[in-house]
Formats: sequence, C-alpha cells, structure tokens
Amino acid sequence: MSGPAAEPDSLKKGSMSLTTYEVDDRGVALIQLDRPKAMNAINTGMLVELIEHVAVARGDSNVKVLVFSSTDYMAFSAGADIKEDIDDEAKVNKMQLFADLYDAVVQFPKPTIAACHGYVVGGGAEIAAACDIRIGGSNLQMRFPGAALGVPVGPARLVTLCGLSHAKYLLLSSNTVKVDEALRMGLVNQAAPGAATENTALELAGRISAHDPEGVARLKRMLHEWDDIEGRSATEGRGQVEWQRSGPGLH
Repeated sequence: MSGPAAEPDSLKKGSMSLTTYEVDDRGVALIQLDRPKAMNAINTGMLVELIEHVAVARGDSNVKVLVFSSTDYMAFSAGADIKEDIDDEAKVNKMQLFADLYDAVVQFPKPTIAACHGYVVGGGAEIAAACDIRIGGSNLQMRFPGAALGVPVGPARLVTLCGLSHAKYLLLSSNTVKVDEALRMGLVNQAAPGAATENTALELAGRISAHDPEGVARLKRMLHEWDDIEGRSATEGRGQVEWQRSGPGLH
C-alpha cells in the first residue's frame, strides 16, 4: 500500500497551537484563528502567532494577497480573551501585542481580506477593520465594544472605513450589527453564506492575485499615503497601551 501523497511544492503550510498558516500556488496566504472551543478568543499566545504569520507573509515575495479567517465559520473571533489569567505587566504586554498586530495588518504592503463569519467582536473586529476588504457572512454578528469596556480603540481605522457618523454609532453604542446593516454602512464589501465566507474571500483573493503585484502594491501605497491610516493607527495604538499601563485598563 502506498503512503500518503506528498504535499505539492506549490503549497506551504504551517500550524501552531492556536493558528494555522498556508500559502497556495496563486500566492494567496491564509491565516486562520484556531481556538473554536473558545470562539477564537484572542489570548497572548495567539497574538504572538498572528504577528509572526504576518511577518512571514510580508517577507515572502511569493505572497500576493493575505486572507484572515478562522477554522470555525461560527466565529471569526469573540475578541480578547478576558479570562486569560495574567498579571498587570502581562496585561500591558498583551495590549502592546494587540496594537502591534493592528499596525502590522494596516501596514501590510499587499492586499488583505478578512472573512467575517459569525462573531466578529472587539479585537476580532479590529483585525477585520485593519484589512483592506471584508467579506461578511450571512451569520455575521459584528461589534465594537470599546464604549462598553472603556477601551480607547477603534476610531483610527473605522472612520475612514464607514464614515464618521457610522463610526460614532458603532463605537459609542457598542451595538451588534448583522450583515445587511454592515453592508449598508460599508463595514463589509460583499456578503456570502456563512459557511462559504472563507471560500468567497479566497476566490476574491485569487482574482486580485492575478493582477500585476507591483501595480497593486503601488495603488495600495498611494491610498494609504492619501489617507494616513498607518499614522493614525500607530497613534491610537500608543494611546491604548498607555491606557492599559497608567489608566484604568482592562481587568
């Protein structure tokens, strides 16, 4: 009996304990959050892995598009893991990692797409907002709970994404929005059946990857220079870390 088929050279895969990473032969990199029993709540270990994956993708000249998703279409991420048992110093470090991750996604030089299926809350919603494009699943439950938790995060990426009025509504109310409302606000660019959200994102990534990568990267750079989202994101990140260090912080 023959052994298992060898993995083709065109597909690179990597798996850590909390995330997965792979690159297909089109140059589409896929990062998946993989804590389904915790609704992909983001703890310190997951943050470290996500930052590492983004750095690897950035350094890989074969990567043309980066997609964020999760292994369970019922939840992209329920947000920060507030049950993680860590001391005050580790909480500041965790907030720094969140800020570093948001900046790494915003500053990624090639197109980024988020597969927003199920719960997309808090830190998960911020990752999605940091991406260039978002596909919303029919089961989408998106929420920015900054006001409810007192966390000074969200305006830097959200205002340009959906406008000042919608950003105020989302951030100050902490209300949950479903896919139809998210489409109307411009929070997501396209809708898909819940279980097909990731595949829809990958299909779009494949179409983008067929374009001239230098031309695509140049257009993205021009858009960011006009908008200065990278500068705003960095400033907001420093503020949220200082809030955790010397303000009330998350407990």
